[in-house]
Amino acid sequence: MTSSDQALAHPASSAEAAPGSQPGAARGAHGRGTPPGGPGSWRSRLYRWDMKASPYAFIAPFFVIFGAFSLVPLLYTAWYSLHHVQLSDLDGQSWAGLENYKQLLSSEFFWNALENTFTIGLISTVPQLAAALWLAHLLNFRLRGSTVWRVVMLTPYATSVAAATLVFALLFSPEKNGIVNWVLDLLGQKPVNWHESDWGSQLAVSSIVIWRWTGYNALIYLAAMQAIPADLYESAAIDGANRWQQFRHVTIPMLRPTILFTVVVSTIGATQLFGEPLLFGGVSGSKGGSEHQFQTLGLYMYDQGFIIGNLGKASAIAWTMLLLLLVVAALNLLVSRRLRKAQ
Repeated sequence: MTSSDQALAHPASSAEAAPGSQPGAARGAHGRGTPPGGPGSWRSRLYRWDMKASPYAFIAPFFVIFGAFSLVPLLYTAWYSLHHVQLSDLDGQSWAGLENYKQLLSSEFFWNALENTFTIGLISTVPQLAAALWLAHLLNFRLRGSTVWRVVMLTPYATSVAAATLVFALLFSPEKNGIVNWVLDLLGQKPVNWHESDWGSQLAVSSIVIWRWTGYNALIYLAAMQAIPADLYESAAIDGANRWQQFRHVTIPMLRPTILFTVVVSTIGATQLFGEPLLFGGVSGSKGGSEHQFQTLGLYMYDQGFIIGNLGKASAIAWTMLLLLLVVAALNLLVSRRLRKAQ
């Protein structure tokens, strides 16, 4: 075999012997090597950095907005709650320690607001969720125009708080020209002063909450019902269960996590209730009526901070509300864990 034949038979060996080649160099698609630490490795490091850092860059705007409009005010409110601060003199604050909290716990208006918040929350939450569950059960069947009915149920939720409250204030007008009192008069009952009586005003405010949120919760229940496997209902029907028994023994157990979620969210909403009683009370809305008969914790905080001007005490009320919500969240976590263990 001649030397030219050996070169053709072993092209790799002749390429390795070519002058200027570097041992161990990586070869590209055209046989050109890329030395370690060259452009290829730089692009690889840039790609890895981009894959790791880009998710944080995408969610960074949320944390910036959350920090500016939620975290900073939260910490600033905690600082104010430990000081004597007046709305008219923000720079003249002085250290108070836990004095604002002590005054709060010894105030009869605070306990009255807490009791009203609990009462209105109970009156509005229980009928609201029961009606939402019933409506969702009806819509779970194949009805004509089901999409239209869903839109109709969501309409009260889309209505502004101000518009809904002003309409209900006219419905519950204390005079006989109010529609509710007019109906009571037709039934032979005496008219009720819905703005001045304790239970009447709380019932009127609760009716606004029920009207606005029933449809929203019904759609949540409906989505959860449609996720229940049809095999469970078929098995129950084979065993002789009627509609009510299927609802009681199949639907309700499968909806327990969703029901617990709506209870917690409704409780949080009741604790923060503000717009409905404020607008319903009119001139005395911030006081929750002339005798504070429907003043909630939200109204009490607003009255102390922006009507009286005691920002220190108002901040203490805000943090007390936060602590109450944390207790509710802890109870929710405890109950949900027990439900998961039971299943």
